[in-house]
Amino acid sequence: QVQLVESGGGLVQAGGSLRLSCAASGSIFSINTLGWYRQAPGKQRELVATITSGGSTNYADSVKGRFTISVDNAKNTVYLQMNSLKPEDTAVYYCNGVLLTGSEVLKRYNNYWGQGTQVTVSS
Repeated sequence: QVQLVESGGGLVQAGGSLRLSCAASGSIFSINTLGWYRQAPGKQRELVATITSGGSTNYADSVKGRFTISVDNAKNTVYLQMNSLKPEDTAVYYCNGVLLTGSEVLKRYNNYWGQGTQVTVSS
């Protein structure tokens, strides 16, 4: 069974930093894309940052220059370094992965989500 498990959320003051981690485990043949999304109360889930297997990154305008996404391919782990945090960054952060999974005779790319980790930034 493929799982994405996040860690690293918490409470931090405005201007502080947090680092989120997300480890993908299970029968994974390869990774296409890993990313982070967030959902604040009463709002839709939105993209924060993504990184492809080739290393290409994409960031939401609201986090550019403050957040950095990176990946450790050997560990199938994606990180989100969040600096200069603002109260509006408060949300549940979800890890997402587009992963090649299945059996040797039937592989396909599937979309997976982690359980989410709470990030709260106080003013």
